[in-house]
Amino acid sequence: MSKLLDNVCSELQRLPGIGRRTALRLAMHILKMEPAVVDSLSSSIARFRHDVKYCHSCNNLSDSDICPICADTRRDHSTICVVEQVQDLLSIENTGQYRGIYHILGGVISPMQGIGPSDLKIDLLCDKLLTGTVKEVIIAISTSVEGETTLFYLLSRLRAFPDVKVTTIARGIGFGDELEYVDELTITHALMNRREVKSDNE
Repeated sequence: MSKLLDNVCSELQRLPGIGRRTALRLAMHILKMEPAVVDSLSSSIARFRHDVKYCHSCNNLSDSDICPICADTRRDHSTICVVEQVQDLLSIENTGQYRGIYHILGGVISPMQGIGPSDLKIDLLCDKLLTGTVKEVIIAISTSVEGETTLFYLLSRLRAFPDVKVTTIARGIGFGDELEYVDELTITHALMNRREVKSDNE
């Protein structure tokens, strides 16, 4: 095999879900593309990696310090939907049923992977609640074991804000499902049928 082809395949295999055969198929497809298109593709990837920013308010990907959703005054800024990753935000946005703003944790608590509460953007969420303008927090994280652990930790932190209503999306989503891969209709029903979460001492 060509050393150049082998190098490209090795690099493509760094991407999640890309095995050797898929990497080879992609490499051969790239070889058939016009050189200018390949240059544009590689340039876009490089610019994305080096220039993308995180919203100072919600931790969403952005071209500036504040993402378009947080900057949109037509959205309901008194309602925050807490999600794990940017992909989950996009899944909910695609339903067209939610008009509040978001907060992206950046993952879930996972001791096996060395991810603790301090590795997530939970303090940033609490800082937003301190402003007193938030009326409801919707927790929309995956129903995995790690997701449930994160949910319970969030509930313990949110008890410090008794005036804020805390809800979770309805559990029409199967246990262990990743929100990123759930269909839009299921997410819509889950949002519409969310329930308020009560603390243990209530």
